Amino acid sequence: MTKNFKRTLITTALPYANGPVHIGHLAGVYVPADIYARYLRLNGRDVLLIGGSDEHGVPITIKAKAEGVTPQDIVDRYHKIIKDSFEELGISFDVYGRTTSEIHKQTASEFFRRLYDNGKFIERTSMQLYDPKANQFLADRYVTGECPHCHNPRAYGDQCEACGTSLAATDLINPVSAITGNVPELKETKHWYLPLDQWEPALREWILEGHKEWKTNVYGQCKSWLDLGLQPRAVSRDLDWGVPVPVPGAEGKVLYVWFDAPIGYISNTKELLPDSWEKWWKDPETRIINFIGKDNIVFHCIVFPAMLMAYGDNYQLPDNVPANEFLNLEGEKISTSRNWAVWLHEYLRDFPGKQDVLRYVLTANAPETKDNDFTWADFQTRNNSELVAILGNFVNRAVVLTHKYFGGLVPAAGELEGIDRDVFDELGRIRGALTESIENFHLREGLREAMNIARLGNKYLQDTEPWKVAKTGDMARVATILNTALQICANIAVAFEPFMPFTTEKLCRMLGLDSLSWQELGSASMMTAGSALGQPELLFDKIEDEAVEAQLQRLKEARRQNALASWKPAPQQTDVDFDTFMKSDIRVGTVLECERVPKADKLLRFLIDDGLEKRTIVSGIAKFYDPADLVGKQVCFIANLPARRLRGIESQGMILSAEDRDGRLVVIGPTAPVAPGAAVK
Repeated sequence: MTKNFKRTLITTALPYANGPVHIGHLAGVYVPADIYARYLRLNGRDVLLIGGSDEHGVPITIKAKAEGVTPQDIVDRYHKIIKDSFEELGISFDVYGRTTSEIHKQTASEFFRRLYDNGKFIERTSMQLYDPKANQFLADRYVTGECPHCHNPRAYGDQCEACGTSLAATDLINPVSAITGNVPELKETKHWYLPLDQWEPALREWILEGHKEWKTNVYGQCKSWLDLGLQPRAVSRDLDWGVPVPVPGAEGKVLYVWFDAPIGYISNTKELLPDSWEKWWKDPETRIINFIGKDNIVFHCIVFPAMLMAYGDNYQLPDNVPANEFLNLEGEKISTSRNWAVWLHEYLRDFPGKQDVLRYVLTANAPETKDNDFTWADFQTRNNSELVAILGNFVNRAVVLTHKYFGGLVPAAGELEGIDRDVFDELGRIRGALTESIENFHLREGLREAMNIARLGNKYLQDTEPWKVAKTGDMARVATILNTALQICANIAVAFEPFMPFTTEKLCRMLGLDSLSWQELGSASMMTAGSALGQPELLFDKIEDEAVEAQLQRLKEARRQNALASWKPAPQQTDVDFDTFMKSDIRVGTVLECERVPKADKLLRFLIDDGLEKRTIVSGIAKFYDPADLVGKQVCFIANLPARRLRGIESQGMILSAEDRDGRLVVIGPTAPVAPGAAVK
């Protein structure tokens, strides 16, 4: 059981400011962190939610170079997009900072300098890839080549995205500079390393003995790294974008982004609380929780804790690191480079007012224990069948019936019957289960329990049928039923506030609730008799097929563009001798007639003037041409192929066409008119 802490510091992985955030980021990190922070606030606990953009690193410099702008231009653009998108989605950061801020540069520099002055680093000279044409060392994604594990030909110098293996640039087979395309050479350079092996015993004790309650995927990955034996890790890089290494002789070197970025949690806290930040990082009564994705486990559970241990000064280590697995999209791995993603800022534009629908779907399908898949069909179904038909339906019925029978005033409850008491008993059970789920970071399970309150409400109204009771004249019983239904609505407001804050705000407006507290969950007295309800309004509306189809078409276009980008000509066929080639009689003909072949989607029938006589040729290009557009055109065809029957038509040759990279077939013909029957030489 977790001890009672005075306060909780929640950090979220810092997204790279080289592009927007997508649903994979949201499901893995930001929505879970916000749910947990909102839950703690509802409990009256002292909590901070710390976030920010990671604005250094090679991906940013590569994007800047590709666009012909500065790295600062890139991070300024995307920091704003990311920050604004998070705010619109309701991610309730107490501060959302950035690693290009002056306070961060000072904090990161001081952190490095203290470790350097105290002898916590080791210096090493090594051979690293260097591009003489660009006159710079090639770090991480400045190098591409063949992965030595899965042989993906486009692996990066830090990771292969095909198999997920972490790499060093020198591991790549046939490495190429991403800057110039040249083959790099090896050149000597000096860097500082954090000797993780020296901290391995302390990390083993802290993780393997002290945190067996961590999620299986987190604990297991940490154990695997520790069992393999930790190695020194470089903390500097030969780059011109980043926090400069603050020691003599380090010109042209910056802090490696993995060392620089997590210090951003500290600097962002300083930015928010310049006079009291230390109690959030150095007081043992502070509980620190790091929300991250599984690709960041090693950095937050091994590397950053080792940095804090090396620094000393009573820095506290995280109490839990509830990392999620990955979210896929329509059965494929989300990829920013392939634009295979649902981008948050685009979703907010395409689905205005539906922030909570996305929060709900991502939580209901959260990749907590294994990779999960987001599909637009599931998104639509959950909205229409759960949010509209279950949650929204119950609340609307309860409020509308109260307006109908009691003029919109909360009726007083009379003596409760067994069915009424059962409702509040079940609410008590749900409160316990929901609390336990959130406390243990089982947020998907917690959301199911919250939705069970709406299911409970629908069943209660269906079983009690107040509209029928009203016809008997027993309005006292109707009052008790609707009072109970409204108490369920108030409980829904509390239970859903961490998950769907915009819906809760709308619901509180309808119910006339000014404030909420987790301690009220399960209560039978949140709604005061005689208080006025607001006007009923729908909490959700249906998502139509057209909206979903538009998103699927966008992905289809992304897939098409990816196919175009990855297209390469087919390998050259086996050589043939000149005499064999000359046996092909290729001629030019003029199209006299062209029509579709009945009951054949791909076939066109041509009547060709070949200069000698007319001939019929059947060609499989119907998907790409309107037959009328081809009449009068000149085409190249092979004249000396044996006749062949296709769909009952004798085809006397083959029209030549080129298959473009998108699969289109383009008819080949002369660029200027020639006599029908002219030979192609």
